[in-house]
Amino acid sequence: MKVHTEAVQFKADQKLIDFIQTKMNKLDIFFDRIIEADVKLRLENSGQVRDKIAEIRIMVPGQTLFAKDVQKTFEASVGGAIDNLRRQLTRYKEKLRDHNGAAA
Repeated sequence: MKVHTEAVQFKADQKLIDFIQTKMNKLDIFFDRIIEADVKLRLENSGQVRDKIAEIRIMVPGQTLFAKDVQKTFEASVGGAIDNLRRQLTRYKEKLRDHNGAAA
């Protein structure tokens, strides 16, 4: 799966990009027909706290799944968004299986 990572208003270090790639590759276990993924990392200034926002959009055949999470670190926000996407992928796969009458 192709993973495009975009950092808005800051430069993401290679360690963070590798972390995202590793976590995204684990989604292949749940659904192996993921076409590509777009990961957008942003900083949000709300008062004194700078929250880290991760938005992940994955393209699967006939569908685009999206998840967003806000945490204190990018690792946590990416992890939360991926957990959300894992649930969406499982639901999508079950819907395909029910619709086609066979395993997807």
